[in-house]
Amino acid sequence: MPTIDCNGTRLHYQVDGVEGAPWLVLSNSLGTTLEMWRPQMEELAKRFRVLRYDTRGHGESGAPAGPYSVAQLGNDVIALLDALKIERAHFCGLSMGGMTGMWLGVHAPRRIDRLVLCNTSALIGPADVWNARIAKVDAEGMASIVPAVIDRWFTPAYQQRAPQEVAVVRDMLANTPASGYTANCAAVRDMDQRADVAKIQAPTLVIAGAHDLATPAKDGKAVADSIPGARYVEFDAAHLSNWEQAGNFTRTLVDFLTGKGA
Repeated sequence: MPTIDCNGTRLHYQVDGVEGAPWLVLSNSLGTTLEMWRPQMEELAKRFRVLRYDTRGHGESGAPAGPYSVAQLGNDVIALLDALKIERAHFCGLSMGGMTGMWLGVHAPRRIDRLVLCNTSALIGPADVWNARIAKVDAEGMASIVPAVIDRWFTPAYQQRAPQEVAVVRDMLANTPASGYTANCAAVRDMDQRADVAKIQAPTLVIAGAHDLATPAKDGKAVADSIPGARYVEFDAAHLSNWEQAGNFTRTLVDFLTGKGA
């Protein structure tokens, strides 16, 4: 299992795809692992050298004591790039991964080629909602929030149509270490990048879901409107649009990263 030690924790990562192809980093949402990109991997691996990783506090990565910050999550990506001697890469992140991507676009522009921000927001509040969620997980464990989170991540129609796919994601969420989950909740709670995203210079695609309750489409549109030249796409999906609209998501992502959708 490939790992690196950086910034006080162990990061688990996986590299797939074509040697010598452009690098693409994929960053997971809060409560999932690098396996959340499974629906895209067959196509992406044909065209890119794909680096996936478990964000600190998730999957096989370490879960040091929190709270964490989005700056820490961004610096973890830089450490991974440095360790693997990757000068520049495309970056695609969903939800919390998109927040990491915004930070990188602002603070590490020389490392980012094209940037894709999916089902995300520059600010997610209010703080008392996050504090309540942290308290619930601390008191009752991850199982106490799984049903409500899944209902926010997927539309009822998709849950009925694809119960096996939903079960895969549900297991990722249920198996996330409680301490790692709450430490990342704090990072999301404390983040406000609204004043910074206008500094992003990388070609940027923002993807949103029309039925997303976690990061509403209007939040994604606000991010796109703040970034000079950003492209905005909205899918008929809830929060995990890369599962619910897997084919459309993958085609849109590939087209943008290869310059067809710019």
